[in-house]
Amino acid sequence: MVLAHDLLGAFLTARSAEGDVTVRVTEVEAYGGDDDPGSHAFRGRTARNAAMFAEPGRLYVYRHLGLHHCLNVVAEPTGRAAAVLLRAGEVVEGADLAWRRREAAGVVDNRRQLARGPARLAVCLGLDLDANGADLTEPGGAVVLRRRDAATALPAVATGPRVGVSGPGGDGRRHPWRLWLTNEPTVSAYRPAYRSPTSADAPGGATASA
Repeated sequence: MVLAHDLLGAFLTARSAEGDVTVRVTEVEAYGGDDDPGSHAFRGRTARNAAMFAEPGRLYVYRHLGLHHCLNVVAEPTGRAAAVLLRAGEVVEGADLAWRRREAAGVVDNRRQLARGPARLAVCLGLDLDANGADLTEPGGAVVLRRRDAATALPAVATGPRVGVSGPGGDGRRHPWRLWLTNEPTVSAYRPAYRSPTSADAPGGATASA
């Protein structure tokens, strides 16, 4: 949860031949390992979730329901799974490129919606499974995470249940692990679980909204 809070207001930049896009993170969700029924790592390590077990600061990317990608920052020491899903953000650099990418992927009607939701955020940044395992701490890397200036005050932070997580992992009293900046228009809408926890793509019934 410490990393989840620290990521609010942080900046994620993706560099490419098309140009750079930077997103200021406004909403996140924390996920643990085999003690978290809402986590991909709840049933142990697999080829798909291996990046969750890497050293902190790596990017864990997965494809949700075969439709879109979700970006996560690995949070715990090597061998202990935990990651923070980047749920939404504000595009602060490269908005024109982000807009073109979003138009190519679907409908976009205003700047507020550019990275409002994990799938949209990934599209804006132009990131997919090729970025899985990327080291976000390398200043010259293709994907770089920069924490907010310590002197920059954050708005109040709200917490609540994770989006689309069913069963015990979706209990907001036990897992109030969705964090967002209050009064921030780019934060995505909350939706409860709508898929069966037997979904092969989302262990524990976890889903991600776009």
